[in-house]
Amino acid sequence: MSARTSWQNIGVVLVVLAGALVSPGAGWAGSKFKTLYTFTGDNDGSAPVAGLIFDQAGNLYGTTAAGGSGTGCNSNNCGTVFKLTPNGDGSWTKSVIHSFNNDGVDGQGPNTDLTFDQAGNLYGTTPVGGKSSCPGGVVGCGIIFQLTPNSDGSWTENVIHSFSGTDGQLPAGPLILDQAGGFYGTTAYGGRNNCNDIGCGTVFRLTPNGDGTWRENILHSFRGADGSNPGGSLVLDGAGNLQGTTSNGGVDTICPDCGTVFQLTPKQDGSWKETVLHSFHRYDGVNPFAGVISDTAGNLYGTTPTGGPNGYGTVFKLRPNAKGGPIITVLNRFNGSNGLEPESGLVFDLAGNLYGTTFRGGNDNFGTVFSLKPNANGAWKETVLRSFKDRPGSLPVGTLILDGKGNLYGTTLGDGLKTFGSVFEVTP
Repeated sequence: MSARTSWQNIGVVLVVLAGALVSPGAGWAGSKFKTLYTFTGDNDGSAPVAGLIFDQAGNLYGTTAAGGSGTGCNSNNCGTVFKLTPNGDGSWTKSVIHSFNNDGVDGQGPNTDLTFDQAGNLYGTTPVGGKSSCPGGVVGCGIIFQLTPNSDGSWTENVIHSFSGTDGQLPAGPLILDQAGGFYGTTAYGGRNNCNDIGCGTVFRLTPNGDGTWRENILHSFRGADGSNPGGSLVLDGAGNLQGTTSNGGVDTICPDCGTVFQLTPKQDGSWKETVLHSFHRYDGVNPFAGVISDTAGNLYGTTPTGGPNGYGTVFKLRPNAKGGPIITVLNRFNGSNGLEPESGLVFDLAGNLYGTTFRGGNDNFGTVFSLKPNANGAWKETVLRSFKDRPGSLPVGTLILDGKGNLYGTTLGDGLKTFGSVFEVTP
């Protein structure tokens, strides 16, 4: 079970191996590493399993799945939303802008990336909590929340949707904003089709009404053969199509539950048509947890935490092909020393290089930060930018982000004996 899915309590609630494969001798870079903040647990928060987001002023925002000062929570507490503000001396100041509560309305255990709207409001999800009881003994099916900044520096939370099970359970991927001010997202479980008594998951859209309320529409409920348990971020292309991954399901005969890459296409009558672009079959990867990203040519890129030639996970590219359907290429196969279990998504820099993390592997088996650079012959070269030690920082989990100077920022689940997590910066 992946690091992030352990916090979600998921248990309850033809490959082209072109010369793109990287040899075990991937390079080790002399990049610079800096810990920006180390969590201390309790009210401060712990377990930052999601990625980060910048505002226009250069402040960082993120979530912790545990900790905080919320009421009615167990010993791990219900989690937080935090802000990191850069200081002139290179240090960062952290503040908690919301602690979640177990009050039958608020959510618990946030573990996905946050999203800003154009007005500066923050949006996110929690996998559990909310108003509705759900199958499997879960307290609440999860929520979507909004945080609005106040003039005094505080933030006000508003729960804008509480899932009920049939409309989704356990929202699992980051929200993406469309031009109309609505959001697209996924739930790992729930929906109209039965999978293990709790549904195969959904893709939904949340639309603002004129009176401040929000309306949810289910765009697709997964059935299993077309995928199940979507858990990563979606991509909205220029034609209005949505692409994403499911960690399970599919129709491959070798591995019938290895996951999929799917596309949803809007129809004139308002409904959406789903197409399975690829069903994974072990050699190209197994159970993609993160979503996909796209380049300007419409190619999709992603990771799988297991599978591949070595069984330790892959980075893949899915290329559109009008004649025979999409073609998948393994860009990188992990072997342990160059990383193991890439659970998070990828990010492009302006030069077209890819960056990501592996939860395990590297020199000390505490995870890595890696880059993949395309060569003229179509192959990609991997470089390990950071091989984590037990401290400072270990077990990177969230998807990386880049600043305007090309520095990378991310989170770790551990930090030595404290194991409360940290925020870090890597300069390639």
